[in-house]
Amino acid sequence: MEQAQSGRVPTNTFVAWFGQRYTIGVLAGATLAVVIPPTLMQIDWSSSFYRSLTLLVVASPCALIISTPAAVLSALGRAARRGVLFKGGSHLITLGKIRAIAFDKTGTLTEGKATVTDIDPIDGANVSEILSLAAAVEAGSTHPLAQAVVDAAHRRNLSLPAVKDSTTHAGLGVSGVAQDGSSGPSRRILVGSRRLFAERQIDVPNRADEILKGFEEQGKTAVLVGTDRVLGVIAIADPPRRTAKAALRDLRQIGARSIGILTGDNQRVAQAMARQLGIDDVQAGLLPEEKADAVAALRRAHGTVAVVGDGINDAPALATASVGIAMGGAKNDVVLETADVVLMSDDLSCLPYAVRLAKRTNRTIVENLTFALVVIALLLVGTFLGRIPLPVGVIGHEGSTLLVVLNSLRLLWYK
Repeated sequence: MEQAQSGRVPTNTFVAWFGQRYTIGVLAGATLAVVIPPTLMQIDWSSSFYRSLTLLVVASPCALIISTPAAVLSALGRAARRGVLFKGGSHLITLGKIRAIAFDKTGTLTEGKATVTDIDPIDGANVSEILSLAAAVEAGSTHPLAQAVVDAAHRRNLSLPAVKDSTTHAGLGVSGVAQDGSSGPSRRILVGSRRLFAERQIDVPNRADEILKGFEEQGKTAVLVGTDRVLGVIAIADPPRRTAKAALRDLRQIGARSIGILTGDNQRVAQAMARQLGIDDVQAGLLPEEKADAVAALRRAHGTVAVVGDGINDAPALATASVGIAMGGAKNDVVLETADVVLMSDDLSCLPYAVRLAKRTNRTIVENLTFALVVIALLLVGTFLGRIPLPVGVIGHEGSTLLVVLNSLRLLWYK
């Protein structure tokens, strides 16, 4: 379906089309070499038949057909040894043509090992109550920020209320119904962004908004915790990956025209991360479907676009991209299933290597095809002129195939 949408002809269809017409042409040429009257070519029938056999041998497109699969398979094997899993050769070839790369922030550009740094109550709310309610609702989530809240509650040995009807609101936060004790009243708990509270028509007081802005300017992710009113703000810090800045620099050096951040986090937090990593293009506060729209816009502007992410919120963007790349630490099956490439080592430094390998593979394919076509053309011309005997034609045909395979195998040792 992806191929139909992009308008590209499937590789196997092209090979079948080319093979049919090439075979017809070769057979026609061999027939012509036999049936041309000896008086026109000044050769006898036995020589004409011998020349047709030579033509069939030298025109066999073995080297031409093996040029692409030999290179792709060698590159896939080399990438796997470096912890990069491609789900098909077409994705490897496409990765070598990328012009723009967009990254999710949390868990992709950051370590994904977030920690709670601040808890600010509003209107006299209890700090322990804020943290225990937030942790109870977040307990079922695999998001790094949710895990940070749960870990903070466990470190304080807080008892968490039972929560039912826990719901993840993609790009906004989570909610659930908590009950105080076995017979106490139940209440809906919200943990998330301003937009989540606005959708539930819960007013965010000015004090809470000021606290949010203060944390966000420090580069921290801040979430609101509340019921029918805002109880407090929790600030969470997630440092950038050690390899992120160097990886982004390498990507620019190998031809990425645009590198950006697509995140559901706040604009201030995203900008703070962008300043640390030297990224100019930042789109923040995006819902999953808005990320997909942003990727579609990048494809219209740049052509071939890669997206790197690790969360379920990134799945629509990964599916929209020319190449979707998932971090190996992604704990969601939807993300791993949607992605075209998986960085199994969960190391961003593998990404520039994968792009370089993909570019080198594309160059190798062009080298192989050019060499195979030139050899076939020379052998064909020599055969028609009567300069190529059958043994030489066999050596030329088999030798060119062997050289193409050996050139492709060099990718197994690519560094």
